[in-house]
Amino acid sequence: MPEGLIVKALSGYYYVKPTTAQAGAPDGYVQCRGRGIFKKRGESPLVGDRVIYSPTENGEGTVDEILPRETELIRPPVANAKLAVLLFSLREPDLNLQLLDKFLVHIEHAGLRALICLTKEDLLGEDGTEETPEIISEVKALYESIGYDVIVTSSVTGMGTEEVKSRLAGEISVFSGQSGVGKSSLLNAMLGLSLETSEISLRLGRGRHTTRHVELIELENGGYVADTPGFSQLDFLELGVEELSSCFREFTDYAEGCKFRGCSHLHEPGCKVREAADQGEIAASRYEHYVQFHEEMKEKKRRY
Repeated sequence: MPEGLIVKALSGYYYVKPTTAQAGAPDGYVQCRGRGIFKKRGESPLVGDRVIYSPTENGEGTVDEILPRETELIRPPVANAKLAVLLFSLREPDLNLQLLDKFLVHIEHAGLRALICLTKEDLLGEDGTEETPEIISEVKALYESIGYDVIVTSSVTGMGTEEVKSRLAGEISVFSGQSGVGKSSLLNAMLGLSLETSEISLRLGRGRHTTRHVELIELENGGYVADTPGFSQLDFLELGVEELSSCFREFTDYAEGCKFRGCSHLHEPGCKVREAADQGEIAASRYEHYVQFHEEMKEKKRRY
């Protein structure tokens, strides 16, 4: 039975790219339905799943089995992604570090590597301000000190696009970030595509959603990019409050020295994480966001 990769899911169909070329597959893909057994088991094939399928007489196919997943994201619903490219704009909308840290928490929890892309570099300095280059250097210094890679990009000038593209070779990557940060524009500049883009609503300070469904875009270097809907917010429903601190990777070494096991790093005496934050060894913004997320998670838990 042939194997393949689900590259798109739409209207109850799964579009499978065969591992080896299949005769009669238009555009190299086989349009498949999923077997009823998946519904009975409460399972659902995802974009990014490697599957076993059966060709049918009409040139279509049936997905019979989902092969074991290495990773699974709930939102966006993508399987087997290894790298999350988080796009946050320097202007229009302005850089939102709280939202960036929230995305990083989810990416850490999902077990993916993260690449931070600061987009729209070409808009810096348009308002006559001089401090904009400092924004880049400060943000790069902060997140690179934690261990994240940061690339500054512009889809207008082409800055950083080749560097981003080289990071995507040979694996499935997820592009996500705040709406209106230039996700489709960067993909267009990088890949020569014509994905739908939209203007920013300056009054609302956010972009209109342009991406309607999850789809894998194949790259020349053997990688796949999941073009996913933009998000303006994330919740923590799939994450336990006790797991939050482990998603702040710079807390780990300090947490081992905390006086109490299972320290929440909020009020306990002898907390090495809080001590490190007080001494500036952990960035004030990161610790502040940790406290905010902890409170948000406790509030959601009370509601549910």
